[in-house]
Order: sequence, then structure tokens, then C-alpha cells
Amino acid sequence: MLAALDHVQLAAPPGSEDRLRAYYADALGMTEIPKPPVLAARGGCWFQAGAVQLHLGIETSFRPAKKAHPGLRVTGIDAHAARLTVHGAAVTWDDNLPGHRRFYSEDPVGNRLEFLEPDVRKCAPGE
Repeated sequence: MLAALDHVQLAAPPGSEDRLRAYYADALGMTEIPKPPVLAARGGCWFQAGAVQLHLGIETSFRPAKKAHPGLRVTGIDAHAARLTVHGAAVTWDDNLPGHRRFYSEDPVGNRLEFLEPDVRKCAPGE
């Protein structure tokens, strides 16, 4: 039986750790967490926010996926979009998921990320 999703692993090219830290820690506000020494020797970096962990592992022949991505549920989606924009990351809004507000962005190595929040806005009568 599955109990929870422990983490999501994304790939990154060699030497990209500083750019990844700038995005995941500075732009997204995640905390870098230490990798076990045997894994740290391989490069990459791990990040956490609450119960969410994203692991960025080094892949020599890295190519970002065009479609695959983690979906990150957030609170205050407009603030997340603004924060990413201020840090130079493109934000592409998408209204095709009923009951949610969401946008897509890419980390500095091209990994696609989806940010979504249930839409609790209420329409006024007649709208």
C-alpha cells in the first residue's frame, strides 16, 4: 500500500547547482537540505518546503522533459507567480483545469513545473 509521495527527482546538467539554488531556494523559498555524503559526491541538490521535497540529480546527458513535470499545490498562487517573475522566471497561466488556478514555469535548466491552487473565488450573481 502506498502511504505518501516521499519526493520527486528531477534531472539537471553537471555544474548547474548554483543556478538551481538560486531558483529553488531564492525564487521559490524552499530550504536546501543536506544529501547523505555518498549521494552528495554525485552532485546535485535537494530542497524542501513543508512536506514537499524536490531532489535535483545530475545527469551527464541531461535533456529537460517537454511534458513530464511535478504539480506543486500552493497557497497564494499570485504571490508565487509574482516572486518567480521578479527572479526572471517566465510564468504561463493556464485555465484548462476546472476548479483550479494554475500556471507553468521552468527552472533554470528547463525542467517544467506546474503550480496550482484550488480556485475559491466566488463569482458575483450574474457573472
